[in-house]
Amino acid sequence: MYTKSIMKIAVTSASGKLGASIVKHLIPLIGKNNIIAIARTPQKAEHLGVAIRKGDYNSREDFDTALKGIDAVLLVSGMDAPDKRIVQHRNVIEAAKLNGVKKIVYTSIVGAEKGNAFSPIVQTNRQTEKDIQNSGLEWSIGRNGIYIEPDIEYLDTYIKEGEIRNCAAEGKCTYTSREELGYAYAKMLIEEKHNGKIYNLVGNAITQGELADYLNIVFGTHLIFNNVSVEAYKKERTAALGDFMGTVIAGIYEGIKEGANAVTSDFEIVAGRPHKSTVEMIKAYINFANSI
Repeated sequence: MYTKSIMKIAVTSASGKLGASIVKHLIPLIGKNNIIAIARTPQKAEHLGVAIRKGDYNSREDFDTALKGIDAVLLVSGMDAPDKRIVQHRNVIEAAKLNGVKKIVYTSIVGAEKGNAFSPIVQTNRQTEKDIQNSGLEWSIGRNGIYIEPDIEYLDTYIKEGEIRNCAAEGKCTYTSREELGYAYAKMLIEEKHNGKIYNLVGNAITQGELADYLNIVFGTHLIFNNVSVEAYKKERTAALGDFMGTVIAGIYEGIKEGANAVTSDFEIVAGRPHKSTVEMIKAYINFANSI
């Protein structure tokens, strides 16, 4: 059932792809007039067609203002370095408490809390989960799987190299998409039955070899998967992306190798339907890209 008490819902980081997807899926459920998009740069969220307020995670004052008159807030996990995220998220949580917000929904992540270079980010998400649970507000938390979109967007490079290359070995990854997540989070915001629950919002578990097969099916390519050592992959990614992001990416695939992403999916419990298959997500992405 949909909660009748929530009238105004705010979505943070609404200019980002996940935040924008959540706003898009909320509109047919509660109407544009009941949605507030919060963005660090408001102009970047104008295309959403809803009211916009400024909100920088580093500014508690921004959120003291942005969350006035809000009944529920969707907190999209920040993208900053791990040592900054906890305080940034607390700025939103404390502003929500100050303004009498009734419910907070948080986009956390699946992953190992120890053992790889992605673990410090997982740890900060777990701390925010605890902060939300101790806030005194109604809450619901989703732990996101790995997005499928970057692999699709990287397709030209895969084709050029003739392969998908990383250190995941035969580990399974429960890929999801921002479109699937947007639908799930919209439901979590407006349905009271999700209050007090933590969900794994992930799709079907597949290997990197299977990912290559599915891309081949949709795009008619001839990709293969080649596994490399964690050390070699980290060296390659840091050279291409810099120390921070390269280390994080290598940590993600090391986590996949070790089984950190092969978790049981709660998506159908939240969405009321099965998660889309990998091929369905790839085709949905193509259709969306062709529509804009």
